This record gives sequence, structure tokens and C-alpha cells, in this order.
Amino acid sequence: MKKFSRFIGLLFLISFLFSCNTYNIRIEKALQSIQAQDIKQHDSILASDAFMGRKPFTKGEGKTIHYLKNAFEKLGLKPANHGSYFQDVPMVELKANPSKKMKIVTKNGPLNLRYLDEYVATTRRMVEKVEVKHSPMVFVGYGIVAPEYHWNDYKNLDVKGKTVIMLVNDPGYVLHDTTLFKGKTMTYYGRWTYKYEEAARQGAKGVVVIHETGPAGYPWTVLRNGAQNASLLLRAKDKNLSRCAFEGWVTTDAARKLFAKAGLDYNKLSAAALKPDFQAVPLNTTVSLEINSQLRYDTSHNVMAMLPGGERADECVIYTAHWDHFGIGPKINGDSIYNGGDDNGYPLACLLETAKAFSKLDFKPKRTIVFLAVTAEEEGLLGSEYYVTHPVFPLNKTVADINYELFIPMGKMKDVTITGYGQSDLDDEVKTLAKAQGRYVVEEPHPENGMYFRSDHFSFAKYGVPSLFCKGWTESATKGKAWTAAHVNDYWKHHYHQPSDEYHSTDDAAGLVQDTRLFVRLGLNLAQQKDFPNWKPGSEFKARRDKMMQEVH
Repeated sequence: MKKFSRFIGLLFLISFLFSCNTYNIRIEKALQSIQAQDIKQHDSILASDAFMGRKPFTKGEGKTIHYLKNAFEKLGLKPANHGSYFQDVPMVELKANPSKKMKIVTKNGPLNLRYLDEYVATTRRMVEKVEVKHSPMVFVGYGIVAPEYHWNDYKNLDVKGKTVIMLVNDPGYVLHDTTLFKGKTMTYYGRWTYKYEEAARQGAKGVVVIHETGPAGYPWTVLRNGAQNASLLLRAKDKNLSRCAFEGWVTTDAARKLFAKAGLDYNKLSAAALKPDFQAVPLNTTVSLEINSQLRYDTSHNVMAMLPGGERADECVIYTAHWDHFGIGPKINGDSIYNGGDDNGYPLACLLETAKAFSKLDFKPKRTIVFLAVTAEEEGLLGSEYYVTHPVFPLNKTVADINYELFIPMGKMKDVTITGYGQSDLDDEVKTLAKAQGRYVVEEPHPENGMYFRSDHFSFAKYGVPSLFCKGWTESATKGKAWTAAHVNDYWKHHYHQPSDEYHSTDDAAGLVQDTRLFVRLGLNLAQQKDFPNWKPGSEFKARRDKMMQEVH
């Protein structure tokens, strides 16, 4: 009897191992469909001049969204938005034309800052003209109100009708003190988007951030180039009249001139702003500025496809990548088309290859797999923001968001770099999958730049959905870490948000194949599991997720 029991147990083990092996073989066939030449082929088209920089509201949008829709359709994927591959995203195109000079009056005489060279400004108010006259200026340190860090730069202060000027990033960046905010790692409080929002909540008339390349994460040229393009905004019932009349930046040199003219020491005040007991300082100056705007109301589109699930089809795993870039803008070295080859042509191509792999599976995942190509990421994550506030699948039924963003073709990679490492259970899943590929997981090398808040996964995170942003980024398998760091730095300096971000036939997309195959494995694992991943204890997004899940489960 014991021999028979052992025999039955052995048969069960053999059967189990055989089924596991068969399952892996079936998945491997799908993974092998992901090829470097196919990724490059997609990018060569999406980042070509014919697509005119893929800017929303242009002919480039039409070409892009129909290319994506046709690609999904050819793969046999279903339209994900109630029978449509498109989700309408109502927006406003706003072309702001500020005064050539920002006029500042100080006790030591006037100071006029030159547009583009020393300041940039726009408005979110959906009106044809905003005018700020003689608004008193106040230095508010970092412009942060963060109760959990016992920090309030607006304490004992009324800024209604005034213009607040502040430092970029948060205090932890300067001191690298992990007990101060998150040390070197930027928190959302360090992002300019938060600073603008908080200034509006405080009732300020205008808001100005002082630019520094290090803590901002990009040079002045990025702001200068962006200021000359029309911006896009999600439509607002109040026409954004609750926002500050103007939102802008000044160079560090301009800020130093302003403070000196006001009889204040910029260095001393910047140092004082690093302490929680800092009290805002009136500059005893006023600022005047006029912005005339041209408005165009139109509708952009997210593109959505899905592979319907089986037994838990009402639950989904979402893959995201933004399809937009900057269209046609100021000429740089004779080129005016901002093609967006790496940002975000290659990630889009990898999204399509992920979709292809799932379409090759000979079985149906238990949960639905959604492929979401979103609009207007470059304008402030607008397409993903619209989706999470108008979700097709309820957020408490959304298992996770896996985001594709800014893939640089650097050949095979030894690492998987996670931006926002330590935030969620997804990191643990990635570790296991990376190890199976002979790779290792590493934290993003420059968390002070706030990249975690600069792509579409953040829209999902902000609303509680566990989200992942990772890629090979730190160590080339053949050229090492130093070469990789130099290559990435060269991209930031010379190609990011510039016309030179283009497709090249010599691109080595082998690392993108690695990443895409890892993403397919991850999404499939999440689709087959019964549990939902969550945020790690201490994550600022966990409470919202816990609350939404308690409402259902």
C-alpha cells in the first residue's frame, strides 16, 4: 500500500512538473514573437517626419491614433471602450503670449526680466487675457504645506492677491538628510505641479519657481522651448479661474538680481528656507505681467484595446504608454520636428509588441489585459489623468498599471532600474523575473529629479492603483555602467524634448526586447494570480488603495 501511495505521489509530481513545463513552453512561444526588428520597425514609422512629432490636435495625432488602432485590430484585440478603440479626451489648446518683459518694481528701482532668457510664464485660465498689476511679491521658501513632515511655508501668511516666489524641489534634496522629507529622493511636494497647485489653494495671484538644473532635473532650454509651444489643458467647468493668474519660472541669475535689488541676500534666505521654522519674507517689490491667450477647444484621444479575460474578466491589468510628443516647434540645428524616437516612440513600439505577445497565447488569461496608449503626457499627464477620473474598468478592479516610458536603445542590459523603488509589491515580482533573465534590480540613480511624478503611472498611483515604471537603464551588458551613465546623460543634455530625439537604423533594441518580455511575464503573472498587489507600508498611496479595496472586498 505504501509503495502504491508513493507511486501515485510520484505520478502526481511528474504530472505537475509536466504541466508547469508545458505552461512555460506555451508562454515562451508568445515571448519569442517579440523581436528587435519589429520594435525598430514601429519606431521608424511612429518617429518619422510623416507623423509630425505626434502632437495632439494636429494631423500627427490622426496618423498616430489610427496607426495604433489598426495595429491592435490586426492582432485581433478587442476595442476596450464599450466597443470603441478610442476614448475621447476633451481639452483646450492654449497659446499664451506673455509680455516681453516681466516688470518688477523694487525700492531700489525697476527690474525688467526678459521673456525666454530670464523668465517664462503661462496661464491655465481659459480666458483670452489675464493681467496682473503691481502684485506684491513674497518669498515662501519651498512653497510647501506638508503636515506629515511638520512643514508649512505658508504659516501666518495671507497671500491673496500676491505673487509667491519659491525654490525648486524640496529641502531634502539640498541636505540629503533622509529624516527631512525623503532626503535625496524628490517627494511630490518638490514638483512644480504641486507648487502651482498649493499656491492656488493659498489664493495667490501669481506663482514663480526659481530654476536650477540639478534639483529641477532638466536645463533651462527645456522650459524655454516648451514655453514657445501651445499647451493643452483638460477642460474645467470653472475655466480654471481658481488657478493663479500666471504660473512661471525665473532663472537663478534672475532671482539673484531680484533679491539683490530688493536689498536681500539670496544665499541666506535659501539657507533659511531649509528649516521648518522658516517664515516667508516679503520682498517689498511688485510684479506686473500681461498674458494674451489664443484658445482652441477640441478633443484628443486615448487609444484602448483589450484581451478579454476568462474567469475574472471584470478585473484587469493595464499597460500604458503615451503616444504624444511636441509636434513642430522652434528650430534647433535646422530641425523643427520633435519626432520623439525614444520619448515615446520606442515605448509605444514595446507596448504593441506586448500586445502581440498576448495575442499569440493559446490560452485566455484569467483577468482582462488592457493596452492603453494615452494622449498629452507631455502636457502634464492629461490623457492618463482623464482615464483615471473616467475609468472604463473600475479602479478597485484594476490590479496594476505597468507603464512604458522613455526607452533608450542601448543594447542588452544587466539591470532593471525601478523608478520609485520600494513603493509597491510589484518590485518583488520584478526582482524574481529579472533574476530569471540573469539581471538585477536597482533603484533609479537620480531620484532627486522626481521622475516618479513625471509619467503616466503616477496618475494611477495618485488614485491608489499600484503602478510600475522600470527599464534597463544602469548597466550595459557589454559596455558597463560608466558608458551607460554617459550615454543617458548625453540624452538628457542633447536630445530630451529636442528634435534630435529621432529613430536611427543603427539603434540596438536588444535591451528593449528584454524589458518587453519581462513586462509580458509580469502582466501575465498578475492576470493569473488571485490576490491584488498593494503598496508597501509607508507609501503615500497605500491608504487610498486600502480604502477602495475595502469598499468591494
